[in-house]
Amino acid sequence: MSKSTKKYEAVKSDGANTRYIFDTIVLEAPLQININNKPYTVVMRTPGKDEFLIRGLLYAEDIYKDDKNFPLEIVEDTPNFFTIINLTINEDHLGNGYLNKRTLLSVSSCGVCGKQTLDSLETTGAILAKGKDINWNSISIMLTKMQEQQKTFTSTGASHAASLFNNELELLSIQEDIGRHNAVDKVIGELKNKKQLKQAKFLLVSGRVSYEIVTKAFIAKINTIIAVSGCSSLAIDFAKEFGIKLIGFARDGKSTIYS
Repeated sequence: MSKSTKKYEAVKSDGANTRYIFDTIVLEAPLQININNKPYTVVMRTPGKDEFLIRGLLYAEDIYKDDKNFPLEIVEDTPNFFTIINLTINEDHLGNGYLNKRTLLSVSSCGVCGKQTLDSLETTGAILAKGKDINWNSISIMLTKMQEQQKTFTSTGASHAASLFNNELELLSIQEDIGRHNAVDKVIGELKNKKQLKQAKFLLVSGRVSYEIVTKAFIAKINTIIAVSGCSSLAIDFAKEFGIKLIGFARDGKSTIYS
């Protein structure tokens, strides 16, 4: 198995025609980093060159900036690349960033970064009920409504959007943010404050879908996710497990159904 991609069965549609395909999906898997045999944090990554990822992360977060390399031990590595790596570093050489686990730069764009163990990624609950059937015309209506409200993106070209719709395709909330996960948190939070979250049936996102976004939708009991861009392997796996309809590459009259 490749460390960066995996094949998934999917249904590609252009509105009038559908065909079954095997699509190449980017792999997403958690990496648990232990320091001196103690869990430090979990990051989502595409497997491969983990030693470079760890070294760069520790440098950026002011955890370890010495020139000398540190010993690295693979504690666990599953066939799905759920990996635990332990670093042995003299405590005198650990920087200020080590004292505050929530200082991770990736926290603002990663829903799991900053968690300490793979066990803390587990999400439980009943499989969601099947959502309303949807066709390209409905997707197009929702995409148009979302894009018309992306004021920050129109001005800057540098923000993500998330939006929630009910079964009548009415726009309930749209929010923008520099972080994909933040935008999803914002729309869910707005409807939670307004006591309207139970009405939300479709989550649209302007970028790609990864594990964290699927998990957020599951917790909010939103059973359909539509993405303008692609989906990660773990997003597809979790969508199937949670009973979520996951649609990617929804643009230009086409879409790809992964679950």
